[in-house]
Amino acid sequence: MANKLLMPKATAVWLVDNTALSFDQIAEFCKLHPLEVRAIADGDSAQGIKGMDPVMTGQLTRDEIARGEANPDYRLKLSEPKVRVPEAKRKGPRYTPLSKRQDRPNAILWLLRNHPELKDAQISRLVGTTKSTIEQIRNRTHWNSANLVPMDPVTLGLCSQIDLDLEVSRAARHAPPPPPVGDTLLPASETEKLPVEEAVQEEPEEKELDADAVFAKLSSLRSKDNGEE
Repeated sequence: MANKLLMPKATAVWLVDNTALSFDQIAEFCKLHPLEVRAIADGDSAQGIKGMDPVMTGQLTRDEIARGEANPDYRLKLSEPKVRVPEAKRKGPRYTPLSKRQDRPNAILWLLRNHPELKDAQISRLVGTTKSTIEQIRNRTHWNSANLVPMDPVTLGLCSQIDLDLEVSRAARHAPPPPPVGDTLLPASETEKLPVEEAVQEEPEEKELDADAVFAKLSSLRSKDNGEE
């Protein structure tokens, strides 16, 4: 990682105010134009910028400043950082070793069958392939479609389980909700338009049993049976 000065203009403001370094030395160290450093010294530039001490940040030493003040031709050197921050990895297709590239079609087929919600871009990130290859495997037009066997890309070592779970969770958040199963309640926007019944029909009440009427009916049935005999 290239060692770069933090906040060069704020550092230049501090060096102008607190050292006897020349404008050329400050401009060279802060990667600024000498005229810009002169404008800072005259108060025409960087008026709202607070100076930052490069000694406190560990980017310059007192001895280095004294060496520069003693010799106007001396060029300040940036101190080596105590902790190096790794550079961000370049975004792009995942690199797949040569020994595992032959397994990518099997991994693609497994992802298409077990996680159809994944987009082609997500599959490309997981196994390091192209969208055209994914489309060929999906449409069974791949040159080796007859011999493909679905295989878990995690087991093949093409991606980690964490990466796979992350892509699946992302796809689930953007997937449309499943259609309702069975009878469901109507939305309020539809129920408000239904006509309101003016009267509610009451169920007829059960009539009370009359003992005299029951015995009279039984007597008539008996007399009818005797007459038939």
